[in-house]
Amino acid sequence: MTSNLRIVRDAPLRQRNTFGVAARAPWLVSIDDPAALPQALQSAPLRDGLALVLGGGSNLLFAGDPDGAVLELSGRSVQVLRHEDEHAIVRADAGVQWHGFVLQSLALGYAGLENLALIPGTVGASPIQNIGAYGVEVRDFVQAVEAFEPASGQWHRFDNAACGFGYRDSRFKQSPDRYLISSVEFALPLRPALKLDYAGLGEELAAMGVDAPTPQNVADAVIAIRRRKLPDPAVLGNAGSFFKNPILPAAQAEALLARHPAMPVFRGADAGTRKLSAAWLIDACGWKGHRDGDAGVSPAHALVLVNHGGASGQQLLDLARRIAESVQARFQVAIEPEPRIVGARW
Repeated sequence: MTSNLRIVRDAPLRQRNTFGVAARAPWLVSIDDPAALPQALQSAPLRDGLALVLGGGSNLLFAGDPDGAVLELSGRSVQVLRHEDEHAIVRADAGVQWHGFVLQSLALGYAGLENLALIPGTVGASPIQNIGAYGVEVRDFVQAVEAFEPASGQWHRFDNAACGFGYRDSRFKQSPDRYLISSVEFALPLRPALKLDYAGLGEELAAMGVDAPTPQNVADAVIAIRRRKLPDPAVLGNAGSFFKNPILPAAQAEALLARHPAMPVFRGADAGTRKLSAAWLIDACGWKGHRDGDAGVSPAHALVLVNHGGASGQQLLDLARRIAESVQARFQVAIEPEPRIVGARW
């Protein structure tokens, strides 16, 4: 074991997931330097396979214990590589905390990520989920993802197109155990092109008295909105939005809208699809503020499942399934979870 490689046996994971549910890993292997990955994968705990790569624990639900070793990439390096035309190329290790990276990029004078402020998790997790908020997705700024493939022992560099980004999706999410993301390169605009048309963002800036917003102003507005709407995981366990917004064919969405005129409907990725608000569907089924023991739904936001202290991951999963079943029964619309579920199937 080197200074870049730390191994803990029978490791508790309650403090390593934002739901705050109890789970244990037979082994937890932590690596500071991605170059140590090949060595780490030959260590006794990982030689027989890897159950999970753990980042900030903000996009997963432990419905049971992982059945193998857990790997944590804990490097925290951020480097400005160069300026290219209208962009700065910035490289960040997978273990860098996402919100801190957003704030650091803004402090350096680079725009683009301001709408993604206060999203929990790590840089390494951001392309897996293609995180998004307030009209922006991280794929808009990812230049390349560097990853190690344990099965082949090869390092890979995926450009943006090769990442296979979709709505809350990517090639890395489709094959969750194939690649270990070590770092991400971002192309961040040197001149801001602010996106302010998402509902509530302009109003928040106006309430702040900001007439000519800067990227930092936008980040401050996003932070204020998120803090009002979403509970702090340090106070009330949660993983942010638990369900994806469903994407439907336009004709199906329009038929639903005719029966439910108050239902929010947005254009999908193309003219033939529409995105529905999962929060509205769940709220319409009466789940906002619901509580079964310590498993519940936030009273402030119907998309957010919460752990009031002692809920197990299985209890939270059972609640999520009941919510999805009720939406399906009332609207004939399937909703799916955003977080990865460990120890059970959806």
